[in-house]
Amino acid sequence: MFAAVLLIALSAAQAPAQSPNPDQLYDSAVQAQLRGDYETAIRDYRSLIQVRPKMVEARVNLGAALARTGQFDAAIAEYRAALPLMQDKTGVQFNIALAFYKKGDWKDAREQFAPLAQQRPRDVRIAILLGDTELRLGENAAAVDLLTPLEAANAQNPDFDFVFASALIRAGRRRDGIERAEKAAQIGNGADAYALAGATLLQINEYERARKDLDAALRIEPKLPAAIYSLDGIARDKTGEPQLAEPVFREALARDPNDFDANLYLGAILYKRRQMDEAKPYLEKALSLNPKSSMARYENAMLQSTSGHLEEATRELEKLAKDDPDWLEPHVELASLYYKLKRPADGAKERQIVDRITAEQQKKGPQ
Repeated sequence: MFAAVLLIALSAAQAPAQSPNPDQLYDSAVQAQLRGDYETAIRDYRSLIQVRPKMVEARVNLGAALARTGQFDAAIAEYRAALPLMQDKTGVQFNIALAFYKKGDWKDAREQFAPLAQQRPRDVRIAILLGDTELRLGENAAAVDLLTPLEAANAQNPDFDFVFASALIRAGRRRDGIERAEKAAQIGNGADAYALAGATLLQINEYERARKDLDAALRIEPKLPAAIYSLDGIARDKTGEPQLAEPVFREALARDPNDFDANLYLGAILYKRRQMDEAKPYLEKALSLNPKSSMARYENAMLQSTSGHLEEATRELEKLAKDDPDWLEPHVELASLYYKLKRPADGAKERQIVDRITAEQQKKGPQ
């Protein structure tokens, strides 16, 4: 998406055939680079630089070849060696910034992109890369401020829309970000943009719309990470179709057995069907992956209760009720368990709490 190579190809004079002269060596390196033979290109450029150390074209192209093979530090060194030899430095400065970006060195990438953005405030490539860099550094508001002035001029650019949507969502403007992400997805048929919109819609409990976007993401790109399958499964479960959610969670676990959400939700689905033996390993795995998760603790307590381990279930539910006094479900289950354990006073107390919370929820209305 953000590929940028400053490849300077010059016509070379023909030299005697007995041994490559510098011009022939340069031409050979360029041709190797153009056909994707970067190892040969790197070798030839380095040989050429030994005899022509100030040949800027060789250093810049060598930097590009090194970057394509993931040798970012070496690429940056070559680009910087070329800078003093150039009048127009912008292209090489961009390549330096891009090398830091691809290396994952976000602070140095920002340091290089920022002056370029000031020099070229309307250059959308630079804005997209700098905006994404700001997001990776947690500077969400800075990314929004950077991209907002370019919004109107880039209304049909899905790359811009995706980064801008991410910035809006992370800055707390989730609905604006969702609209922008869905627009990016529709323009570019982008799985990542649909996944971003769907994941954010789940956070604001818009399950039907979330499911639509997540389904679209997986139709476009079935090789998306396990986490996207889990989110799609959650959306299906929340829209009342656990039978359609189950295969999606199983696919998530086939891709990543340690996916917390897939273990938790699949275990819960199986538990509700009273397939206890099959539910147990998934729920226990979820709890081991995130022992602090209230939902994992609750589902495991329910499994203990149904399996006859009433005391253990009661202790865990009491802890959950203490941690979150207004969470209705633990109180409902505690009331039932107390009566089973011949503790009618505690059961009656829990019933009062259940009635109070229920009345408060009804008064507030749908959330």
